[in-house]
Amino acid sequence: MSGDKDRRHIICFALITALCLTGDSMLYIVLPLYYQEAGLDSLWEVGIILAANRIVRLPLNPPVGRLYTLISERTGIVAAVLLTMVTTTTYGFASSFPVWLAARCLWGAAWTLLRLGALFCILKVSTPDNRGRYTGLYNGLYRLGSLIGMLCGGIIADVIGLRGTALIFAAVTAPAIVLALLLIPASEPGKRSPDAGRGTGLLACLRTVGTLRIAAAGGIVALVVQGILAPTLSLLIAAHTGGGVYVAGVLIGAASLGGCFQALRWAWEPWLAPLTGKLADRRDGKGKLLFPAFAAGGLLAAVLAAPLPLPIWFACLLGMQLAATALTTLTDTAASDAAARSGGHSLLMIYVFAADAGMAIGPILAYGMNEILDINAVYVFSAGLLFLYFFRYRKSAPV
Repeated sequence: MSGDKDRRHIICFALITALCLTGDSMLYIVLPLYYQEAGLDSLWEVGIILAANRIVRLPLNPPVGRLYTLISERTGIVAAVLLTMVTTTTYGFASSFPVWLAARCLWGAAWTLLRLGALFCILKVSTPDNRGRYTGLYNGLYRLGSLIGMLCGGIIADVIGLRGTALIFAAVTAPAIVLALLLIPASEPGKRSPDAGRGTGLLACLRTVGTLRIAAAGGIVALVVQGILAPTLSLLIAAHTGGGVYVAGVLIGAASLGGCFQALRWAWEPWLAPLTGKLADRRDGKGKLLFPAFAAGGLLAAVLAAPLPLPIWFACLLGMQLAATALTTLTDTAASDAAARSGGHSLLMIYVFAADAGMAIGPILAYGMNEILDINAVYVFSAGLLFLYFFRYRKSAPV
């Protein structure tokens, strides 16, 4: 019975996160193509705005981690939902770079509350036998928010523009308040599992063997998947298709195509991410799966920069999305396992810090390289990072 209760807890947490994520995910598809309607002057500003929420999360991770020892889980999640509603509504009215920047910083605070709350929750309720499955369950379900945001956001924006789309997604977030108040248990502040209490000092955790390897995995995967692939996918498709493709005589724009391809990933994640996590729960499963996933991701990222026939290129794009699902689930699971063995909340904060750094650097780096070189150079660089991790750590013990 306890297992069923824990599973319901994680599902509820994931659905609240999904509702909060819709407006943010919409922005990654829509803003690069509708930045002038948003009152912005260049794609460089878009890169900064898409990275701002990640940058502000870097100093927020330690205080938010400590905050969860003082407040209940429910209080943290309700605060995150309220911040999300404010920021998504602001997207519909913002008309200058400073306002956009402030809104994205608020979203960064909201996501820090959601992300650390989720990792602490999984660490608290899971065991070595189900940690990968629970991690995959959470990752798969909360990405339904990305499915709605990117698929519907791209399509709606092509019809009514950015501002109306943002207000629609602000309304979509509202039910998360009800879910948080009714279904998230009023747990005691700071309550943690017995395993989570070992090695809680940040400095001591940084000296632990393997912490750097875990942080590097999280940082590289976050940079490539969330920092580069998600924010630039519509631009990459536009570069390889000339702006869109004709299907039955109808032009499908790059924004809609980008939303569709991202949505495919979020559509399969509710079942593929838990399956990946379940495989990782087997003995040495993380080591056997993680390094091939890095190699596959590097190969596919490199292929996406090549001038291939469109059917083959689109197939490789699907393959890259599959690799992204595997990499995200496997690195999160490895971090939770390591935290349960030694480090507890401190190791998870280090891991999240590295991931946030990768996500913060990604959009600025990608759009900066795009200005100087082109979008294909960005994906060659991404391939190099994934191969670098693979060759550096492939002979090491599982993460």
